Amino acid sequence: MQSKLLALVFAFASAASVWASPLEAGTICKGQVTVSTSYIGKDHNVKVEQVTCPDAQSLQPVTGLEARQASNVCGATCNTNCFTPSGGGPNPNECHVITDALKFESENTGPTFTIGTGAINTIVMTYLSCKTFFVNQDVSTLSYCRNDWASLVDIVAFDCQAPQNAHGGNCVAADGRWFVQVQHS
Repeated sequence: MQSKLLALVFAFASAASVWASPLEAGTICKGQVTVSTSYIGKDHNVKVEQVTCPDAQSLQPVTGLEARQASNVCGATCNTNCFTPSGGGPNPNECHVITDALKFESENTGPTFTIGTGAINTIVMTYLSCKTFFVNQDVSTLSYCRNDWASLVDIVAFDCQAPQNAHGGNCVAADGRWFVQVQHS
């Protein structure tokens, strides 16, 4: 059990380093490849991308029954971190357009979405200056509530700005299995 825990901690640390390194403009991870693109919201103005990060040391999904059942993490707590110094953050009002699109999709598509594991573990949403993404760092598929993501976008966008000496930020799950980030697009 202890060796599995150590392997999982190492895998999280390896995957997290992909999102922390200097990146090309417009990307969220080293070697990013867009798998699919669509638009959501009442006005279909929020771009949604499923991306893969092939340069990441991928977390391997579990096998059997666990791989087919998504672990629901709706309502799970996360810890907010603001990125310093100030300057260059997204316009929080533009981030709120993403919030509205997520709420619209929750009402019209369904309250939850599922996100896979391994290299295809990231969903990115963009509207003008605002970009947010959800990253599954777990070894199993996760299910998350669109309204929860919407709330986090507003919290981070409005609380991690120049007055707080910040330029965006993230909210990392208390158990480290996932995070939501908000930044300039």
